[in-house]
Amino acid sequence: MDIRRFAQSDAAAVSDLIRKTVKISNSRDYPPEVIELLDKTETPEHVLERASWTHFYVAEEDGRIIACGAIGPFWGREDESSLFTIFVDPEYQGRGIGRSVVLTLEKDEFFLRAKRIEIPASITGVPFYRKLGYDYKNGIKEPDEEHIIRLEKIREV
Repeated sequence: MDIRRFAQSDAAAVSDLIRKTVKISNSRDYPPEVIELLDKTETPEHVLERASWTHFYVAEEDGRIIACGAIGPFWGREDESSLFTIFVDPEYQGRGIGRSVVLTLEKDEFFLRAKRIEIPASITGVPFYRKLGYDYKNGIKEPDEEHIIRLEKIREV
């Protein structure tokens, strides 16, 4: 497996990966209407828009994109960043690929300059991120109106 920076030509494959993962992995934690909304939202154009202001990475195996993740500034701040769009193809989950993607993001300049890193996590992803040292922001463990749980990691910079 190789992890590299996203290229514009990856947009359709990343969109397909996200949609597949949401439908399979997140459907046990979310009602069908939320899954359907995500399916409609995560278009190649949406992926390109996200990649335009983040450092976006993909993991490949045998030329196939099997995971992705991005990091960017938190609302334009220099001392805070956020992780986004972390997905691993369901066929590859449980093999350490997600951990490798997050560790790659944690070596990125947006991570290294930040004192605080936030993750707008799906209910499904919370246990994974908690294992990597992210904790509930303000102690809130329930999803918000966007159906996400906000996690964070505070760093000594």
